[in-house]
Amino acid sequence: MRRGGHDWVFNYGVFNYHTKFFVLRFALGQTDYELEAIPFSLFRDIYRGYGSQVTEQVINLTNEEKWKLQALLVDNMQESNRIYRYNYFDNNCTTKARDIIERCLSRKLQYADRQDYTPTYREMINAHTYRHPWAAFGNDLLLGVKADFKPTRRQQEFLPENLMYDFDRAQLYDDGNYVSLVKTRREVVPPGVQVIEDDFPLRPRECAYLLCVLSLIMAAIEFRRKKTFVWWDVAWMLAVGVPGVLIVLMFFSQHPTTSTNLQVLLLNPVPLFFIPTVIRRNSPTRYWLFSALSVSLFLVMGLWQDYAEGLMILALCLLLRVWSNYKNGK
Repeated sequence: MRRGGHDWVFNYGVFNYHTKFFVLRFALGQTDYELEAIPFSLFRDIYRGYGSQVTEQVINLTNEEKWKLQALLVDNMQESNRIYRYNYFDNNCTTKARDIIERCLSRKLQYADRQDYTPTYREMINAHTYRHPWAAFGNDLLLGVKADFKPTRRQQEFLPENLMYDFDRAQLYDDGNYVSLVKTRREVVPPGVQVIEDDFPLRPRECAYLLCVLSLIMAAIEFRRKKTFVWWDVAWMLAVGVPGVLIVLMFFSQHPTTSTNLQVLLLNPVPLFFIPTVIRRNSPTRYWLFSALSVSLFLVMGLWQDYAEGLMILALCLLLRVWSNYKNGK
């Protein structure tokens, strides 16, 4: 937008990392973002420094609609309005821009159907993290079964490239005539060189296979000695119990796709409560029975939810622990 002889960028994606309990609040869907306005030249230089590409769509607005959009943005910049409750899927920096543009229109806006593009939420997110398998693993660990639903065209617009695609093909209807919503589209910052940090050299699935081999070796030793190693059991109980606390916490998140996460059948805090029983070998049968049932149910429920990479292998390792304790436990 041009104000005072200068072009300005209104950015709904500003947040403060130093906010108290930022990570916890973000996980629970209680993060506040705000609108910020900066000169376009500064915005362009910042993104050029990142090596990011910036594409501009010039919206086909009438003068009346331009004035209304400016008034709405100025109102949003007021101290009482600039901060909003951010939600990654439903109310983010992309959907806020879409919504305010739609509000300024005096003509009917008609989007084109996109029947050849029907990914799930999870597939759309993973398309952006394929170079970072551990980031994808973390996302998939927290996302529940709702992330495997196919969103509507409008729901897909939480991603900027999806909104840009829809805007490019949208039309405005007025007095029997259709005009394109986007007048022109141009590249204002070409893609540059981006530094991609190296991930851990092994993928989650490869780590799971190594853990599986180690579990088989441990089970063979236990079978030969006719006894189980308590320290190995406790290590497994911590490995599934500690992340299970986070999985359960996400059930109370305001994020719409985390409230029903079937991975809680595998990763849950219950093992933490049974650690003293297993250490004392005070009738730990109840825990191993619980473990066998929950892991088996986890494997079956994999028909409805895409689990994080390697978790199926982890589940088989846990079933091996159950077998070893029933076979060799004393």
